Amino acid sequence: MELTFYKYQGTGNDFVMIDNRDLQFPHDDAPLIQHLCNRRFGIGADGLILLNPSENHDFKMVYFNADGGEGTMCGNGGRCLVAFAHDLKAIGDKTTFEAVDGLHHASIEAGVVSLQMIDVSEIQIESNHAFLDTGSPHHVELVENIAAYDVFANGKRIRNGAPYFQEGTNVNFVEATGADSFRVRTYERGVEGETLACGTGATAVAIAMHAQNHTQANNIQLKVEGGALEVSFLKQNHSYQNVFLKGPAKFVFKGQLSIKK
Repeated sequence: MELTFYKYQGTGNDFVMIDNRDLQFPHDDAPLIQHLCNRRFGIGADGLILLNPSENHDFKMVYFNADGGEGTMCGNGGRCLVAFAHDLKAIGDKTTFEAVDGLHHASIEAGVVSLQMIDVSEIQIESNHAFLDTGSPHHVELVENIAAYDVFANGKRIRNGAPYFQEGTNVNFVEATGADSFRVRTYERGVEGETLACGTGATAVAIAMHAQNHTQANNIQLKVEGGALEVSFLKQNHSYQNVFLKGPAKFVFKGQLSIKK
């Protein structure tokens, strides 16, 4: 089977994109997906995303981690998929699409995608961290000297430790850089290492910092290893609503490959 693939990245978070509106991609072939995402033997990516058809909306997003397993919501992946659909002329400048965590609204202008994330009302605040779900689960922890911090070792320890264990969590380490700005480094489950950015992680950091009174701003700038993201929200009682993740999403290259069905 001949397959056209596309590569997109959002602040260094990179994805293999497949236009699967004909539903021909073997989505249950985890070894194939793992191979395609492999940086030495495949295309190389943090994940693979299918642009699937939707009966009631513009399209459906199906996201796979680099380990081949179907994942939870990926914020930067969602932004890249909007850019991909826009480049295919499958959508205009605005869209509504389905994902594993529900419906998402988004807009694109000059290569910058603003993606509405889910509302967040449950935040567990502990003595040294916060835990919340922004479409994917995230542990958020303030650290000092983040540039020299061992993200891999500490992220792996937290990801597999109590209370997360086998299901695991993504782990974000954070350092304040201003009244409304933070630097973030993220260990992602499924990738099992540090990525250059994580959209749901940046969203979790912004909300967690506000919930813990580390910022009073509701429009927060986040410096990730691959660039800059922006998260805005409105707080209504105990719920964070109208949450938007904003940043660049860029086409990298296009290619052809042959796979066995």
